[in-house]
Amino acid sequence: MPLKIYVTKNWDQMSKVAADLVEADMKRKQAQKGEYVLGLATGNSPTGVYKHLAKALNAGRIDARRVRSFNLDEYVGLPGENAQQRAMHCESYSCFMISEFFCLLQDKFVETNVPWGTLVDQDILVGALEQNRAFYEFQGTNKGKAVVIKDNAQGYLKMIREDILDAYWKKIDACGGIDLQVIGVGGRGHVAFHESGIPFENNRVMLVKLDDNTVANAVEDGHFASKEESPWYAISMGAEQVYRAGTVVLVANGGRKTGPVTEAILGGVTSDVPISYGQKYAAEGGNMIYVLDEVAAADLLAAESKVKAKGYELIDMRSDPFVSVASLSFARNPETGRLC
Repeated sequence: MPLKIYVTKNWDQMSKVAADLVEADMKRKQAQKGEYVLGLATGNSPTGVYKHLAKALNAGRIDARRVRSFNLDEYVGLPGENAQQRAMHCESYSCFMISEFFCLLQDKFVETNVPWGTLVDQDILVGALEQNRAFYEFQGTNKGKAVVIKDNAQGYLKMIREDILDAYWKKIDACGGIDLQVIGVGGRGHVAFHESGIPFENNRVMLVKLDDNTVANAVEDGHFASKEESPWYAISMGAEQVYRAGTVVLVANGGRKTGPVTEAILGGVTSDVPISYGQKYAAEGGNMIYVLDEVAAADLLAAESKVKAKGYELIDMRSDPFVSVASLSFARNPETGRLC
């Protein structure tokens, strides 16, 4: 399928266009099969998409009771004495998904899944890595590294590989794979915590030592007070897993995303820009869709002839009417007490 790029006026319109695409796919596939598997991302970019989807689900246009979801990633190293405290920390991705999407739904999904990073105690992990150097290797050309745990690993590292990393992608496979995956893009072109420079091959779900830039962005965006307080590890789908979905919808807005998006579409396929995998995915028949605001798309608009020369479709939506996310309200039904 040709790679499609929708250009929208701003974040509000980007959210509505992306949500409409997701809703249409969900309707079509729910008419064909029993259960829809939806891949979700955290971050600021998709939050408007989720509010539009919540409205569609609560209006009954999609059956929430036939949806199962899988998230891309989760931190390792959040404050807390145990997994429950870490999962409920305000900066955990589990907490994010509850506040930004799941709690808005009248009818809950069949099941929601977030990678089980909160089960990992970062202090124990660091100790295990220091004491068992023969059981793993770092992969990556930059500061962000995949911690590849070997087949002969024992103890804590073996548990992480078998019960947290491999178990997650095996559960996705057991559900028939992800129908549609929503993703954003990091400042260096990374998807989820597949950091720039980490190889694509054999990294479906991985333990990642985070890039300094990723940690700095988390602080800059206000998620953590300092680099010292920010987690330095995460569990994440890799690009190889992300782009196994039937459809991938990437949303991006703002000037920080302009460069990575342009490189990913006009440059070659390289692990230096992990979202560039989308070109390979589209060339092999995947349904790759970008939904960008005009700032993130600025360089692509300026090089429209190059985009079209690669066989990609550029669709300008800026003159179309749209519904602002700010206009969406969630009141409580007086009879059920549920949000609607």
